[in-house]
Amino acid sequence: MTRLTGKIALVTGAARGIGAAIARAFANEGAQVIVTDVDVAGGTALAREIGGVFHHLDVASEADWDRIAKAVPALDIVVNNAGITGFEGPFDGPPPPQDPENASLADWRRVHAVNLDGTFLGCRYAIGAMRDRDAGSIVNISSRSGLVGIPAAAAYASSKAAVRNHTKSVALYCAGQGLNIRCNSIHPAAVMTPMWEPMLGDGPDRAKREAAMVADTPMRRFGRPEEVAALAVLLASDEAAYMTGAELTIDGGILAGSAATPGG
Repeated sequence: MTRLTGKIALVTGAARGIGAAIARAFANEGAQVIVTDVDVAGGTALAREIGGVFHHLDVASEADWDRIAKAVPALDIVVNNAGITGFEGPFDGPPPPQDPENASLADWRRVHAVNLDGTFLGCRYAIGAMRDRDAGSIVNISSRSGLVGIPAAAAYASSKAAVRNHTKSVALYCAGQGLNIRCNSIHPAAVMTPMWEPMLGDGPDRAKREAAMVADTPMRRFGRPEEVAALAVLLASDEAAYMTGAELTIDGGILAGSAATPGG
């Protein structure tokens, strides 16, 4: 498995979930992987596991990106994966509301700082780090929530929609500059990662809870991080050399049609 042999890749938010699956998949395909995250323990452990290198990175911090640019001035692949929903705790009580009427400006800005500012800074860094190599692939992890409205998570949906559009702007900019730097986005729906654990729990009714969460998904199951990672490998590889500004949806069929029902 050598689709990424000789390539240097940086993955943000790589300590767990989709980011960790992408880092592992890249390493399995021969890439030298730079694992970045705010979770030092988790990121260090993963880097050790896959033979990569760990760097602490708060994607919302321009100073952190400047430090990364000095440590890793040239590379071939950047995956802007780090993101938050706004429901991350710990909280003293229930999570704060994230709907358009009741969300606080501070929460709105916090979600956009990580999801959107982090992607902007990651793309800006990537272009500079790939320019002299005259080739590269930027993969931005958006969401199904960036394609449709999500009333209960307005900031998250807004930020992911902006990631989708910024991906296209970056793709067109690089092509207009005559750079062989591609930029594409991936839009996962419900993917089984640690973020779902607080909602699913570990009680005897977990299976029922899982089924309820994906009841509107035609394939009636959660996606797996490894399935998202497979798309990232494709976009990072030379096999996708003519793909830029594209968006790949991985949602079990949700957006295929509003009337899609299994067996219907």
